[in-house]
Amino acid sequence: MTGAGRLSTAARAIVAGDRRALARAITAIENGDSAAEPVLRSLYPRTRGIPVVGFTGPLGVGKSSLINALVGLLRDRGRTVGIVAVDPSSPFSGGSVLGDRIRLDRPADDTGIYFRSMASRGAAGGVAAATLEIARLLDAAGFDFVLVETVGSGQVDVAIREIASTSIVVLVPHLGDEVQTLKAGMFEIADVFCVNKSDLPGADLARKDLADLVSLGRAEGRWAPAIVLTSTVEPMGIDGLWRAVEAHEKFLDDSGERRAGERRRLANEIVGLVRDRVGRDLTARLEADPKLRSLLDRVVARSLDPRAAAEQLLIRGRRAR
Repeated sequence: MTGAGRLSTAARAIVAGDRRALARAITAIENGDSAAEPVLRSLYPRTRGIPVVGFTGPLGVGKSSLINALVGLLRDRGRTVGIVAVDPSSPFSGGSVLGDRIRLDRPADDTGIYFRSMASRGAAGGVAAATLEIARLLDAAGFDFVLVETVGSGQVDVAIREIASTSIVVLVPHLGDEVQTLKAGMFEIADVFCVNKSDLPGADLARKDLADLVSLGRAEGRWAPAIVLTSTVEPMGIDGLWRAVEAHEKFLDDSGERRAGERRRLANEIVGLVRDRVGRDLTARLEADPKLRSLLDRVVARSLDPRAAAEQLLIRGRRAR
């Protein structure tokens, strides 16, 4: 289903601003419910490619407070914001552990904000597998920006790159984060470095260290990550942080990097969806299909290794086509 005249009932409700319909659709996406598919398909042509700003960094650096401050700034400017906070999963219920950690300092009836906390459910990189689709849904719902906060899982928290058009790595003084960035791989994903809690001693030194790292890794014609000092206590630097985001978003448009990044992300998404579906199908068939069960039995008996078994499955798949 595509086009404005062929939207499903749920999709029409989402476009009309029905937050309950939006919440139900997001829940369906999280749960892998097939009911979400017609909604996503019919709304995809309505997406505009709005800026998706990702926040990552170690636990305790104040990502949630920064997002709260930025939401206030954007709402004061009349812009609407969707926020997705990806939390660690409970080992018991599978639900979000820290779902209430962001407390938005806005009126309860402010319809220009939509907040959703969701569980990572073991997804690598601190980002739930459904986050990209949820950001796309918020785009189709008419929001101006989407802000995504990850669980802060350190070295593997680089999957935000597959979701965000602008990635902000949040650090604080005196934790050695600015030195560990290269080792953690976050240097490669940062479009903006934010030294938060800069009211504490050592903020200027952290900025200098980061500037040295940026200058070493800078390539001609490529974006040089901005470095911004912020504090949500005083507060300070929030305007500067958003200006850095706007500057990077403008660079993406002017350089053609936005289209290239979108093609890369969509290619990865398509491959990931195919991999997931084929994997689920094969997992079920390995026990249900007698021929495949026999193949698995040979691997269990050590008469066939897993790589050879996988190759045989690929050959059978090619013949079936």
